[in-house]
Amino acid sequence: MDENAQNAGTTSTEGTGTGEAGTPQTLSLEALQAEVDKWKSLSRTNEQRWKDASAERDQLKQTGMTDAEKAIEAAKAQARSATLAEYGTRLADAELRAQAAKVGVELPPAEFLNLTKFVGEDGSVNADVIGTFVSSLPKPVAEPEFDQGLGLGRQGGSGVQQLTRDALSRMSPQEINAARKAGQLDALMRGEI
Repeated sequence: MDENAQNAGTTSTEGTGTGEAGTPQTLSLEALQAEVDKWKSLSRTNEQRWKDASAERDQLKQTGMTDAEKAIEAAKAQARSATLAEYGTRLADAELRAQAAKVGVELPPAEFLNLTKFVGEDGSVNADVIGTFVSSLPKPVAEPEFDQGLGLGRQGGSGVQQLTRDALSRMSPQEINAARKAGQLDALMRGEI
């Protein structure tokens, strides 16, 4: 039996990898999960190193600045935070409206909402807080299934042909009585004609 045919018959559907020599290698689900966890850990370690190096660089840059440069950086930071606060509330308002529309609830008027509660210190919208708030709003009451206007008087046409004053003037008293009993004078008696 050919060696390639033998390898093709023993491969698993759980996952395959390539060995050092380029030959197919069967990996179990646990081995694949271990690889994923290893690369996640390495990625987080590198990210933390980058953050530490950036913080150290910023600190060195700050110590080497003159007073004028420090004042300029402080003004930039203040302007950035003011802009983020202003646009953060607008984004929070838009996110609130979108989630409320998706859930089908009605928001209170904007003047009664403190939109800054939905914005983080960095100016980003906190979707978890918005979701919690929207889920706490009362659901709208569904429309009643049945017509609620029953017993309120005439609700529609009776389907009986109504007589006019002109037709009534040409009728005898017995014909008028018969027409009234048949409901042909209802509109005339209500003053609709």
